[in-house]
Amino acid sequence: MKRQVKNNVSWIGYIDWELETFHGDDYSILNGSSQNAYLVEEEKTVLIDTVWAPHRFEFLENLKSEIDLNKIDYIIANHGEVDHSGALVELMKEIPNTPVYCTANAVKSLEGQYGKHGWDFHVVKTGDSLDIGNGKKLIFVEMRMLHWPDSMATYLTDDNILFSNDAFGQHYAVEELFNDKADQCLLNKEAMKYYANILNPFSPLVSKKIDEIVGLNLPIDIIAPSHGAIWRENPLQIVEKYAAWSKAYQEDQFTIVYDTMWQGTEKIAHRIAKEAKTVSPDTVVKVFNISKADKNEIMTEVFKSRAIAVGSPTIGNSIMSSMAGWLHFLKSLKFRNKKAAVFGCYGWSGEGNKVLAEELKSAGFDVVEENIKSSWNPEKEDFDQAKGLTEALLK
Repeated sequence: MKRQVKNNVSWIGYIDWELETFHGDDYSILNGSSQNAYLVEEEKTVLIDTVWAPHRFEFLENLKSEIDLNKIDYIIANHGEVDHSGALVELMKEIPNTPVYCTANAVKSLEGQYGKHGWDFHVVKTGDSLDIGNGKKLIFVEMRMLHWPDSMATYLTDDNILFSNDAFGQHYAVEELFNDKADQCLLNKEAMKYYANILNPFSPLVSKKIDEIVGLNLPIDIIAPSHGAIWRENPLQIVEKYAAWSKAYQEDQFTIVYDTMWQGTEKIAHRIAKEAKTVSPDTVVKVFNISKADKNEIMTEVFKSRAIAVGSPTIGNSIMSSMAGWLHFLKSLKFRNKKAAVFGCYGWSGEGNKVLAEELKSAGFDVVEENIKSSWNPEKEDFDQAKGLTEALLK
């Protein structure tokens, strides 16, 4: 059933409690999620986005129970990704002549994914508007690379609602819909995780887009994203967070990430953590074994950190494959203004530290010279180097 957001605007999406992964298996879902679609019923009736394909039939039945589909005058496709457009094909079978408003790139996206069906596309760009009656308009704002080239947001005048699509969202199931009803700790955690793992590579664009939205001088009473809670209580708080997160964000935190074969590298990781509290008592220190911890949760902690230490034993003249995959992911997120150090054990050749340092430099980290390279198992002289390493990172 539809649920009121404000006046004649309703939520008509899907709360996805059972969802465990997203983007294939590349993003972990620990607290459920939602696909948020919205229905605006003024003189004209407008559907803003749909839901993921696995829920398309339930979505359609729900929509039919609330409204005659033939009364939908316009469909807004803010983003062509399948979690927002997955029910569109089935919907358009029922109302094939309904105009679809989207960006030029969204036409490419939708036709590329679902084929060319002759849909009545209306291409819009930033500043274009659509009159929906009762003195209200929809104003479109392109949001390129937040996080696809086809993305846009839609603003409803008079009600002052920004339908922001993937920007300002979270993978977080909130049955009560609104941010003031959500668990605040989980809400903020999931919002940061979403930014760190999905939007951080586009941070320079985020800063520019926030400035552009502010420059439009549009009053915003509600921000309605396509995942997670709808921001109605102090909605600009999430915009302020994005503004801060987009500027090479860091807290006073130090994160140690490692993998180990026979526990030698693990012992060094734990010693580094211990020394870090001596060198910088107020710094938050966290330690993760990448083979046992969730990679997206780790990346959120790296996002918060001003420095990291990364460890792997040498194997096959290189590093462990688990660490190599994690470093590839790290590089793709384009973190900035963070220090790093490396450590690890070796038996025969010892190239691991060099490989780690090179990979971290290519990922944009300032890698310090201090490192710990232990032959076989760490001894006292290896552990004693942990103080110098942490001082180079934290002082």
